[in-house]
Amino acid sequence: MDIRIGITNSPREINFSTDAAIDDVKKTIGTALSDKAPFFELADDKGNVFVIPTEGVAYVELGNEESRRVGFVA
Repeated sequence: MDIRIGITNSPREINFSTDAAIDDVKKTIGTALSDKAPFFELADDKGNVFVIPTEGVAYVELGNEESRRVGFVA
């Protein structure tokens, strides 16, 4: 699954792919935002951990990666 997180006052967004289930990611982010936690952590499919401050989260986009088509499409 692809994750894109926009941070306020930052021209770049955080993009990465993870093997985690979409429901687990939603729960992690939702709980951190509702409990006003200072940050939350997400791991990508390579083992890197991202620590994201909840105060600066502008938006979160969750989506599945579409497989690329090979060949010509008529």
